[in-house]
Amino acid sequence: MKKKNTWMFYNDQELDELENISNDYKEFISNSKTEREATNNIVRLVEEHGFKNLDYYIENDILLCPYDKVYVNNRGKSVALFVIGDEDIRCGINILGAHIDSPRLDLKSNPLYESDEFAYFDTHYYGGIKKYQWVTLPLALHGVVVKKNGEKITINIGENSNDPVFGITDLLPHLGREQMKKDANEVISGDNLDILIGSKPLNLDDKDKEDLVKRNILNILKEKYDIEDEDFLSSEIEVVPAGVARDFGFDRSMIMAYGQDDKVCAYTSLRAFLDVSKCHKTISCILVDKEEIGSMGSTGMESSFYEDAIIEICSLLGKNSITTIGRVFKNSKMLSSDVTAAYDPLYSDVSNKRCETFFNKGVSFCKYTGARGKSGSNDANAEFIGELRKIMDDNDVKFQISEMGKVDAGGGGTIAYILANKNVNVIDCGVGVLSMHAPWEVTSKSDIYEAYKCYKAFLKDA
Repeated sequence: MKKKNTWMFYNDQELDELENISNDYKEFISNSKTEREATNNIVRLVEEHGFKNLDYYIENDILLCPYDKVYVNNRGKSVALFVIGDEDIRCGINILGAHIDSPRLDLKSNPLYESDEFAYFDTHYYGGIKKYQWVTLPLALHGVVVKKNGEKITINIGENSNDPVFGITDLLPHLGREQMKKDANEVISGDNLDILIGSKPLNLDDKDKEDLVKRNILNILKEKYDIEDEDFLSSEIEVVPAGVARDFGFDRSMIMAYGQDDKVCAYTSLRAFLDVSKCHKTISCILVDKEEIGSMGSTGMESSFYEDAIIEICSLLGKNSITTIGRVFKNSKMLSSDVTAAYDPLYSDVSNKRCETFFNKGVSFCKYTGARGKSGSNDANAEFIGELRKIMDDNDVKFQISEMGKVDAGGGGTIAYILANKNVNVIDCGVGVLSMHAPWEVTSKSDIYEAYKCYKAFLKDA
């Protein structure tokens, strides 16, 4: 079914709301390039909206009541939000779930070295990247260094106009004949994704001393940030593109930013969640780490922390039966809010136009994710999709139902299957992205707006 361009439907008031959401989103994503930064900004925002840490209720033996607003901060890298409904929680929860990690480079635990009077940081890429896209770009360093005494030093270098930036060099075309013969995956090796950080030696009288450039960098790190070489052993420093989100195109209809997979869905989910008034059902928004590497670990969706949070909430509601958690999950519904690849006319050979996600056609529902034979897919059921169609139509939400690419072209996974394995009704639902997993990704403002409307409608009416 051919759908009309969503820009054709908006009145002046809707266009103003669209631009306001887009501007707020650009500010959020520009300041939330890592999962730690995103978590900090989310917690600050929800506390401004009256949310309290669940630990406050647990530690003070305070029972939860309808319309209480609580959050769980999991190790500073993922967040779960809840607004308690006036309906029995065993009737289920309406859940939005997105991830706040993105493909990037990470510094190794012993990163600093010198080679031929150049100082470098050694890196290891995180998630599915095209390695050749990360060379010759201005890069920034974000993260934390934790010293032996527990002191935590926050790192954010390269975003301010007065900051230095860093980068990965590439071979000039004049000498790159053999390089250009390689497959794209081999043009730049993972071991050559090292960040050039300095070239000036320490000015010592004894010129025979080795690694003077490295020693100069160590001096700078000590003077400016109180960081010593061994402190990198207990650090988490991410290398990301330097710069802020920008309007894209003469018509300013799109947004270019780093990390839109999946912070575009994380932000719209969060915004919708905060903008929904009181609901009969308990509502939840979970924003998690580690999706790009399989959702494993204590801060990923595979962690028990979300289930543990629901158990604590049930207990504080006086619902401590052993059967409660099973009933909660059985009756819950979830939109796994993750991006998908948007149709790109320049690469139409990997697409099936009858089933693709298109720019400016609204939020995209994906019955199947996974790869090829849809391994790793949760496969949303038709009854749930039928219910969602009605909710979207009743709330004037523009949507499309799609798959990602031709069957044999590949595919990708999300967090959907994880809660589906808990017997929750789940479907993937998100924004189409151009240049997905590249350092700079592109989205449509109208699709962002429709995603916000979709998530808000789901929380209210599912």
